[in-house]
Amino acid sequence: MVASALAFAASRGERLFVELASSAQDVREAQALRYRVFAEEMGAQLHGNSEYDVDEFDAYCQHLLVRETNTGRIVGCTRLLSDHQAARLGRFYSETEFELSAIRQLNGRLLEVGRTCIAPNFRQGAAIAVLWSGLAAFIHLHSFDYLFGCASIPLGDNDLQAAAMMNRLRRQAFASAALRVTPHFPLQTPHLTDDNLDAPLPPLLRTYLRLGAKVCGEPCRDADFGVADVLILLNINDINASFSRHFLERTQH
Repeated sequence: MVASALAFAASRGERLFVELASSAQDVREAQALRYRVFAEEMGAQLHGNSEYDVDEFDAYCQHLLVRETNTGRIVGCTRLLSDHQAARLGRFYSETEFELSAIRQLNGRLLEVGRTCIAPNFRQGAAIAVLWSGLAAFIHLHSFDYLFGCASIPLGDNDLQAAAMMNRLRRQAFASAALRVTPHFPLQTPHLTDDNLDAPLPPLLRTYLRLGAKVCGEPCRDADFGVADVLILLNINDINASFSRHFLERTQH
């Protein structure tokens, strides 16, 4: 089953535009891009089809696509799982990695974002910005209160790179204790002795943090993808207005 596309106005720019998938073929193209990025480029151990990244969550999600205007090809995508659809499925994707009672107890509508990827030649910022413009419009259209999901950070040898990034995240972006989640599979090296050691953060995670997102505790080690995932939570009321305006204005082009 393909989740039906809701009313959503495509945002078209000079090079790229964003839209919701409206057919099984659209979703298949997104799954093919995910496979190329996650399996072929990153070396993730995906289960099932050898050309597409497919799992049980896809059929319950809306799929947000960034397309190249001239060719129509998909160069970025993410999938959106609403609280209502998660209730039909029985869980959020993040619950495969974290105990999520702190998130489920929030008072308001929840939207989970995941499986975000951008084609290699489009990672200089524009594609992520266009993708966020669509995500911002979707959130506004359906009155979600919270956005959350897994954001990946590289492990490095003995998980040291992830541990260094966590030093930075603990200092700069940790959520309050009431919003902490527990990972099912912690890092092999959970803490570095020098709290001042850190490492640069991936672009997508930096974008979420600049918008006002918080990291809800320690990461989960994802052995299949060879990364660590942190759970990020964005209260829509806390979005950094000056930064989000840049993305929201794109929806009017």
